[in-house]
Amino acid sequence: MLTQYIQKAMYKANYAILEDGSFYGEIEGFSGVYANATSLELCRELLQEVLEGWIILGLRLQHDLPIIDNIDLNYKLEVAYIV
Repeated sequence: MLTQYIQKAMYKANYAILEDGSFYGEIEGFSGVYANATSLELCRELLQEVLEGWIILGLRLQHDLPIIDNIDLNYKLEVAYIV
């Protein structure tokens, strides 16, 4: 499920060539997930690394993560009642 989530998020990535010839990539809806590199391939690799770290930190801090194509990584606390 985690691999699918990362793949789906990476499909949403947008890339641009900057004035200095470097590549910039970001994923809409994932605040702070962006990368800049000298080649598109390296930019994609860095962007995925940033995304993975962002997901791990978000899960650890119990932040609400975006739901992508019905893949929900958000932690749900369920309370059990003793009868």
